[in-house]
Amino acid sequence: MPPGHEHAYHEEILQIEEAEYAAADYLLCPSDFVLTTFLDAGHPSQKLIRHQYGYDPKVYLVDESRIQDRNGFTMLFVGGVAPRKGLHYALEAWLNSPAHEDGKFLIAGEFIEGYAEKLNSMLCHPGVRRLGHRRDVAELMRKSDILVLPSIEEGSALVTSEARGSGCVLLVSEAAGAICPHMENALVHKVGDVNELTRHVTLLHNDRSLLSRLRSSSLNSIDKITWDAAGVRLLDVHHEVLSEKQAKKS
Repeated sequence: MPPGHEHAYHEEILQIEEAEYAAADYLLCPSDFVLTTFLDAGHPSQKLIRHQYGYDPKVYLVDESRIQDRNGFTMLFVGGVAPRKGLHYALEAWLNSPAHEDGKFLIAGEFIEGYAEKLNSMLCHPGVRRLGHRRDVAELMRKSDILVLPSIEEGSALVTSEARGSGCVLLVSEAAGAICPHMENALVHKVGDVNELTRHVTLLHNDRSLLSRLRSSSLNSIDKITWDAAGVRLLDVHHEVLSEKQAKKS
């Protein structure tokens, strides 16, 4: 990572964070992936509590007319464009699938220094469009069929819930922290598995009925991933923790 980047290795910051983790009574984990990383680091399971993030349904909403009239196939990537987000995996999968022949792959976000140069041969494909930093992400999502996020590691990417609220089907890695059961309302692949991701892109490109079914299933449950729903879950967490502390005192 470039010097000074928020995700660059910094020993002093890491030591502070680990001291805070050790001092806390509980650690809120916004995804199963995050919870697993704490377990792997030796934190006791009883200290870890799952909660969730959400999205604003007033901003990220569906345009049903566009879903009905949509032609072609559009895949969207949104985020800070760095190796941890896995864009190199997404590009390779896209170019290995038939989607690259007649579809569009939109990339919204700023590249870190040196990353675009490494990927130049793939970024030069005529179906791949670098959009840079955008303020119309919700509109881009409404125009797209799928959101791809093959992350190597995440906390819980907000764009995944925002995309679902906008009518996109998710193609994500297990590390993306998305709220989306595989084959129920999304397709989820193992981290770094380009072959599996290629199969998923190909499947949704070739089988529009599956794409439609996953989209409908996703939209039927988006009320469970709003910020209001996240607030209810966080309130429940507080009640659970207080009840547990009261039980220990008595």
